Amino acid sequence: MKRKASRAFKPIKDQVIVITGASSGIGLATARMAARCGARVVLAARNHDDLGAVTYEIIQNGGKAIAVVADVADPDAVDRIGETALLEFGTIDTWVNNAGLSIYGKLKDVPLADKRQLFDINFWGVVYGCRTAVRLMRRGVLINIGSEVSDVAIPLQGIYSASKHAVKGYTDALRMELEHDRIPIAVTLVKPSAINTPYPEHARNYMTDGVPALPPPLYAPAVVARTILRCAERPVRDIIVGGAGRVQVAMANLAPRLTDRFMEGPMWNQQKATDRAQPREGNLDRPQRDGRTTGAQQSYTMKSSCYTRFALSPISKALPIAAAGVALLAVRNYWR
Repeated sequence: MKRKASRAFKPIKDQVIVITGASSGIGLATARMAARCGARVVLAARNHDDLGAVTYEIIQNGGKAIAVVADVADPDAVDRIGETALLEFGTIDTWVNNAGLSIYGKLKDVPLADKRQLFDINFWGVVYGCRTAVRLMRRGVLINIGSEVSDVAIPLQGIYSASKHAVKGYTDALRMELEHDRIPIAVTLVKPSAINTPYPEHARNYMTDGVPALPPPLYAPAVVARTILRCAERPVRDIIVGGAGRVQVAMANLAPRLTDRFMEGPMWNQQKATDRAQPREGNLDRPQRDGRTTGAQQSYTMKSSCYTRFALSPISKALPIAAAGVALLAVRNYWR
């Protein structure tokens, strides 16, 4: 049975927001920001101690939050996240599938078991989250966190790139199906550029000459958090967070072979650091203690993105219409 579509979405202060991967990085930054705006927040992650500490902090600061310890690779655990949200708050308005990890190393060096395990988290975790959200939400916004590598792959993170390509394909297909069935759940794909989070420290490392690093320029986690919350109120189809990522994707579309050369050159070394040491296993098998939004990489971090703000503004939506109008006017004048 088809449900009647609706595009009326609540302001953040009136929402219940579910966020996976909420014990660190983008998920943690989004949970804190949403709570400060008045949202009731359901934080989910594998890390019991850090998740509890973050939830306690939000409540002590006057926010409303509940923690659910869950592994997104387990469909029953993901169902439990949604059911806990309904029991505690009575509804779900926005669901953010944010949990994810990476593996650094040449594809030929990464064991098959690790590749499958990463897909269990990055891809199947999104699939399970989408399934639960669509089943439990009457209406609202479903936000999947992809990456700029959803559109253009990078070396040394090949299996991560593949998982984010898969997330994009799944998200795009789900959006069309929900729209066809007039189910009032908007679907947005948020694609961050390089963000200064503990992401490299959480990655499993198969490189022999350095530890994982993010290529500059880096953006602050708050830039992504603001984008997520903006999309929770006024969803868009998809959005790249950070002008650097937008330029990289444009390069790949316009000059794919030239982009390959760039990836094989500077991008290779920019993903390695030699100024610090860290465990090679990362978070793939079990979570490390964390509870931080920012990472250990000492690089300049941009606090905002002019490109992303413009792309989400009403002006950017009006430009194609205005351009079409000018073109039609020019054609009409030509044929006079």
